[in-house]
Amino acid sequence: MSGHSKWSTIKRKKGAADAKRGQIFGKLAKEITVSARLGGADPEGNPRLRAAITAARAENMPKDNILRAIRKGTGEGGGAALEELILEGYAPGGVAVMVESLTDNKNRTIADVRHLMTKFGGNLGEPGCVAWMFDKKGVIVFDREGIKEDELLEAALECGAEDLQSSESQYEVLTDPTDFVEIKEALEARGFMPILAELQLRPKTTVHIEDEKPAQQVIKLVEMLEEHDDVSNVFANFDIPDKLLEALI
Repeated sequence: MSGHSKWSTIKRKKGAADAKRGQIFGKLAKEITVSARLGGADPEGNPRLRAAITAARAENMPKDNILRAIRKGTGEGGGAALEELILEGYAPGGVAVMVESLTDNKNRTIADVRHLMTKFGGNLGEPGCVAWMFDKKGVIVFDREGIKEDELLEAALECGAEDLQSSESQYEVLTDPTDFVEIKEALEARGFMPILAELQLRPKTTVHIEDEKPAQQVIKLVEMLEEHDDVSNVFANFDIPDKLLEALI
């Protein structure tokens, strides 16, 4: 199961995300802007924009902020043009890291990410060095409590999902990225309410970490990367036990 999903849901439970609401809104707005610029302002015909709006609503982002970000993407809002940039490298312990960013200055972002990777025990790699380890997936996460696995699996497959995976505390429904929002809404209509739903770069294999020190090094690097204003998402193939992960966040 993806360490990223456990990481995200534990942070939400602890309220870590709420303390940085303004920064979260800024990152969501960037994704909406780029999605609208690349695929148009109609979410029905632009799956990426629809997913971005869904993520923004899940964070209670105001409707005016969403509309303003869309208008900026279609050229109505002005401002510097944003470009997508994906950087790859390694965290301590050989953990593969993918950094998704939206930036108006690629050179600045590359230099900043390289500095952070080096400072916290990792290293920035060449394009393609770890991308082959990840697949883009829609991920819809449910708390195990109160949900029977066979019932969720049956519903997920009927709604068009690709797979269901489980851990000691969660279920993850995996989807094709283009079907992500429709499947999420279909499951909600059947009474299955997710605790997290997002597009992820999903690792094909994971690096299991049980010792506190290396786990702490990996988490610190991911945290520092996530806090950078240009970085929209960080994905890594670590697998840290729930109890240790909770203790480190």
